[in-house]
Amino acid sequence: MTMLRDATPADFPAILALNEAFVAVLSPLDSARLARLHAQAAWHRVIESDARIGAFLLAFREGADYDSPNYHWFAQRYPRFLYVDRIVVAGSTQARGAGSRLYRELHALAVHDAVPLITCEFDVEPPNPASERFHARLGFREVGRQLLHGGRKTVSLQALDVAVGDMPLADAG
Repeated sequence: MTMLRDATPADFPAILALNEAFVAVLSPLDSARLARLHAQAAWHRVIESDARIGAFLLAFREGADYDSPNYHWFAQRYPRFLYVDRIVVAGSTQARGAGSRLYRELHALAVHDAVPLITCEFDVEPPNPASERFHARLGFREVGRQLLHGGRKTVSLQALDVAVGDMPLADAG
């Protein structure tokens, strides 16, 4: 049975392992930082199947005490938003709808709380074409770009207008 539920500290080892598996397209994460992020998160959920964590999404609202330059980029431009810090779907779980399921639930929270935008970013240098395709299918659009790590990395800053309508139900990842 597959279930979507709130993340708990008992899930941290699995979350850290998933993050490490995809650290090339994410920022590194250790247990202390994860605990701090979890405590500040507006939404931190996992998809569990057969007692294994197959995916997670960690998101923040405006006003969080978070040191991410990408989060700060959005905070300087938008008064109300949900910022997806990271979404990770295990290789064995990809293409089964886990990513889009997490985003649909986050979208429902945004609608419920009258938050107008869901924001995120993905790498364009080095490229992350899978994330680019996934977010485009969900209706995200680029609202800016930012150079990081002394210009060694460029991210596409993305936003989804929550008021436009429901997120696509098609399997986007």
